[in-house]
Amino acid sequence: MKIRVERDGLADAVAWVARSLPSRPPVPVLGGVLLDASSGEALTISGFDYEVSAQVTVDASIDATGRTLVSGRLLADITKALPARPVEITVDGARVSITCGSSKFSLPTMPVEDYPELPAMPEHAGSVPGDVFGEAVGQVAVAAGKDDTLPMLTGVRMEINADKLTMVATDRFRLAMREITWEPGTSIEDTAVLVPAKTLADSAKTLGGGGGKVEISLASGDGLLGLSGPNRRNTTRLLDAEFPKYRQLLPSENAVEATVDVAPLVDAIKRVSLVAERGTQVRLEFSESGLRLTAGGDDEGSAEEELPVELAGEPLTIAFNPNYLLDGLGALKTERARMLFTTSNRPALVKPVGEDGEVVEGYLYLLMPVRLPG
Repeated sequence: MKIRVERDGLADAVAWVARSLPSRPPVPVLGGVLLDASSGEALTISGFDYEVSAQVTVDASIDATGRTLVSGRLLADITKALPARPVEITVDGARVSITCGSSKFSLPTMPVEDYPELPAMPEHAGSVPGDVFGEAVGQVAVAAGKDDTLPMLTGVRMEINADKLTMVATDRFRLAMREITWEPGTSIEDTAVLVPAKTLADSAKTLGGGGGKVEISLASGDGLLGLSGPNRRNTTRLLDAEFPKYRQLLPSENAVEATVDVAPLVDAIKRVSLVAERGTQVRLEFSESGLRLTAGGDDEGSAEEELPVELAGEPLTIAFNPNYLLDGLGALKTERARMLFTTSNRPALVKPVGEDGEVVEGYLYLLMPVRLPG
């Protein structure tokens, strides 16, 4: 195998594939990336650990076809550090040489015959604009749990219902839900699956940033989801766990509505929470005169700040984990937010507000309050 490829395209492709590799592979070959130039027209870079597969195709000038397997993370570090020159990759026996300008590397190869075959893409389920998909997944994944002992909370639930795709995630303390319209495939049936949040977020960030459409493939019976975009594709095993019945948590009515500017509120929360020990809580006091934020106490120091607010309903005092509240506000993607409350000890809703002053339907962030002292 002997090829010549542009450094930027190679580095970007290897980095994306290596990101999905396990940090401690059970067997060495699962920590490798497969460089396949057997077609003679392009270089295909692949990674697979039996859970997640990633594959990228980049343009290359191929003098001699072949396949080789090398350490993924090491190759990613090397290609990222190379100068902005064309890269030559040559395989000679059990070594692969990488030459770029005056930089030269020689790496040992792994046995290609021991590498597992990547899974085929499941049946096409539908497509969605890449920028919409990337934004939607980012808005929802922020609420997913990170505790692997509770696998049902580490995923994003994807519900397919005709031309509507709903994504939901929760870690028990907050919940995020986004509904988008999409183009379903001809044979797709209404269904719901649970996708690992980290894998989905990493894929959506890359596939959604290149424009075009993201193609979604699904084999729920085989427990497999596939995502593909221009020259990239990946698959992931679905989570075999029961997602909480979340719709009963969504308030059907509210007693208090507050409309605030997002950026000033975010800055104020960051400032007053500096005295909140381990981010315990920030108190929000809504009244006709404005919004008063306070945190801390006599022992650890205290802080307060006031902001204007548009209030409909009775005055209300409620407390939140500041980090969870900041996550929700940051996911709105609008300049204003509407916060909906029932009581100070019931879940609150945060929704985006458009330039016309109306709530932008399709996204909501539900947040459990923190118990107020006394």
